[in-house]
Parts: sequence; C-alpha cells; structure tokens
Amino acid sequence: MLNTSATPEISVVIPCLNEEENAAAIAEAVTKQLEPLTDSFEIIFIDNGSTDGTAAIVRNLCARDARIRLIINTRNFGQMRSPAHALFQARGRGIIGIAADFQDPPELIPELVQRWRAGTDIVLGVSETKKTSPLYSSLRKLSYDLQRKFGDYPIIPNATGFGIYDAKVIRAIGELNEPEPFVRGLLIETGYAIDTITFKRPARAAGHSKNGFFTLLDFALSGLAYSSKGLLRAPLYFSFIAFAATLVSMLGAAWSIAWAQNPRMWMFAALLEFQFGLLFLFLGILGVQIRLISDRTRGMPLVIERERVNFTPED
Repeated sequence: MLNTSATPEISVVIPCLNEEENAAAIAEAVTKQLEPLTDSFEIIFIDNGSTDGTAAIVRNLCARDARIRLIINTRNFGQMRSPAHALFQARGRGIIGIAADFQDPPELIPELVQRWRAGTDIVLGVSETKKTSPLYSSLRKLSYDLQRKFGDYPIIPNATGFGIYDAKVIRAIGELNEPEPFVRGLLIETGYAIDTITFKRPARAAGHSKNGFFTLLDFALSGLAYSSKGLLRAPLYFSFIAFAATLVSMLGAAWSIAWAQNPRMWMFAALLEFQFGLLFLFLGILGVQIRLISDRTRGMPLVIERERVNFTPED
C-alpha cells in the first residue's frame, strides 16, 4: 500500500529548463528505481522558466501520480538559486538531487539510498574526468586550483551536486540564508560526513545542454566568490608586495646617491610601487567590508513561484 505520510522517506529534486524531451522519461526512470526501495517518496520538478512544453508535460505527470510535484518559477533565476529552492521545499528524510538529462544515472539511486541509510549524511556522485578540449580542461583545472587556494573549504572536483543529502544537511544550508547558494561548497561547509561514488557520466539523453561556455564561467566565478573570503583579501597581499618593492627601490635610490649616481629611476619606481601598494590596500579593505556587508544583509528570496502542483496548503 502506498505510504502517503506527510514526511516521505526519500525526496528527489529534478531541476528543469526546456527539458520536454526528458521530463517524462526521467520521472519514469526515477520512479522505477525508487519503488523497490520504499513506498514513501516524492519527486519534485522545478521548472526554471522553460519556454517549451516542459511545464505542461510535468503537470500531466502530476495529474496521474500524486507523488510527483511541480514548482514553476516566474522566470529563470539561475542554476544556483532554483535547484536550491527546490531542495528546501523537499520533505523527505533523505533528499536526492539529480539532473533531468540522464547525465546523472538514475541507476545509482539504490546505492545512494543504501549508503545514506547506513548513516552517511552526504553521498555525492563524482564523475570520472572525460576528455575535453585543452582550453576547457585548462579553465576547469584553474577553477579548482583557485578554489583550493583561496576557498574557505575544499571543493570536491567533478561533483556536480548529484547525490543524496540527509534532511538535516539541507536545513543547515537553508539556515545560512545565502542569496545565491553554491550548494556544492555549502555541503562541505556544514561539516557533515561525506562519501563519494565514482561513475562514468553518460551523454545527454536528449535535447541540448543549457550550460554554454559563459554559463559555466559564470557558475565557476560565482562559486569561487561565494566560497572564498581569501580571494577578497588577496589585494591586501599584493599591497604588502608592492610596499616591499617600494622599500627595495628606496634602498636602490640611497645606493645610487651614495655612489654619486642619478637616483631618478629608482625614485620613480618607488613612487609607482607605493601608489600600487596604496591602491591594493584600499581594494583589499573594501573587499573585506563588502564581505561583511553581504554577511549582514542576506534575506532576499531565491525564486518567485508562479504555480505549485500537488502541494498541500500546509506546504
């Protein structure tokens, strides 16, 4: 008998943007994996401003199966805010995030659930590195290197957010009240235990990827900005280097005078380095102040919803 309790054991969150070719298929595949595991689950689609028939297709799925739910945003709120909002709406004790395009294989759901039931708070799928263009590979490596060097917490390479999270982990992330939650980083910031599963990422089942070069670049920069106080302090380090160079140039000018040489170039270099030192000093202080202001003024909604389907008034 179907368990219709208010708190399902498992919630599956599926973000969508123009996925009319995949929506019904991913719902069927996820349901097929969940039904042998539990009689208490829900599937939440969140449509992030699709311009095709995605919302209509999922609405029909909702009409046939009360376990499928739909949130429709008023517009595209980005690939950080919309999936995070759906995670916060999930009621399950274990919450799975999965892509609609089958690049996150539904076949891994049983193993994710098994490890979560065994007591692991976070289980992430980590895709094996696939061969890409030298430019893309270099930029990807640079992004991870910068996050490791300047980030306040380490990022797990090639973990896209596919995995299962205990409900208390998602509650902890929600309480941080981030205006643009970089969930992959915030999962680590919570400090809960993390396990990983390595898998080969398949090709997209249908449709086209919405993540072009500039979208991925924006995502990487946003992730770096939201996971790093050290990066905002970086200008301070450059200012110390510039001031040290100023001192060296001043010593060079003194040496020139002592040996009856013209100190003009040394003095010019010292003045230029001192100006750069002041500039970086003020930029660093400004960056720290901006971070403090950001920490104190959080509170904007992640998305604005247009419609909910199969949610109760209490939800």
